[in-house]
Amino acid sequence: MIPPISAIQPFGALGAPAAGGAAGTAAAGGAAAGATGAAGGGFANAVTDALNQVQQVQANASNAAVQAASGQGNIADALIASTQASLATQVTTAVTNKALAAFTEIMNMQI
Repeated sequence: MIPPISAIQPFGALGAPAAGGAAGTAAAGGAAAGATGAAGGGFANAVTDALNQVQQVQANASNAAVQAASGQGNIADALIASTQASLATQVTTAVTNKALAAFTEIMNMQI
């Protein structure tokens, strides 16, 4: 049976670890966008934690794909993990592009 996908965590809950194994997927991408309260370090640590979560989701997807290919895992679980990893990567890329655009706009302001 396929486990249900957990709800996306709100931006305010960034310091807390993800409740479900893959539930941090969307929060990982969102963490870079609204990182204000990560435990013990601020924005830089929140971004680092978010990227680590994305990396973990991608590793989980890779492991699920290997298990499914070898016949030890469920193909549906591998597809879900792959989709979650893809979504996490897309959100992270979108947030990075927005942050870069904001930085560029600030740097182009005249004093």
